[in-house]
Amino acid sequence: MRKIILLASLAAALGISGCNDRPTAAAPPSPQEMTASAVGRYCGMNVMEHPGPKGQIILAGQKETIWFSSARDAISFTMLPEEPKDIRAIYVSDMARAPEWDKPGATNWVDARQASFVIGSRMKGGMGGDEAVPFSDRAAAEKFASENGGRVVAFADVPKDYVLGSTAEMTGAVEEEHDAGGPHDGHAAPSAARDGHAH
Repeated sequence: MRKIILLASLAAALGISGCNDRPTAAAPPSPQEMTASAVGRYCGMNVMEHPGPKGQIILAGQKETIWFSSARDAISFTMLPEEPKDIRAIYVSDMARAPEWDKPGATNWVDARQASFVIGSRMKGGMGGDEAVPFSDRAAAEKFASENGGRVVAFADVPKDYVLGSTAEMTGAVEEEHDAGGPHDGHAAPSAARDGHAH
């Protein structure tokens, strides 16, 4: 009898624990260390050759990390309709822990969706374009904005026009490219790059 009660208790305990086994969201993959082999998606150049914050995106359907020579380009990737949408993780340089502007660091990444961004500052990123400067710490972002101008916004609040340019500029640039019969490799550069804000 004692054996039956013990088995029944064990079965009940297993049943209860089974009810609590709900599927949990998979943790995002860890950021990759930036090396000399990291080439920018839109500029085709070694990202380490550029000043300012960088970005990297990890897709579910691709083994290789996609690199960006600016944080703004990483954000633009998420906004462009022609780019893949199976994004598992978006990381940007944490400028709160960057050694200096010209050397933002190879391992100090922050989840872009959790970062605070300074937009409209005097600091230029990538190849001289306006930048969305990321920080893991909002207080550090506020301090940067007070010293360099601009305002602090969350990832979801970075204006599309700031990243891609106006709709008119984007539409015109696309039409001109097709009218001219220019090459198209399936990876359209952000209109920010087309309007003189290349990264």
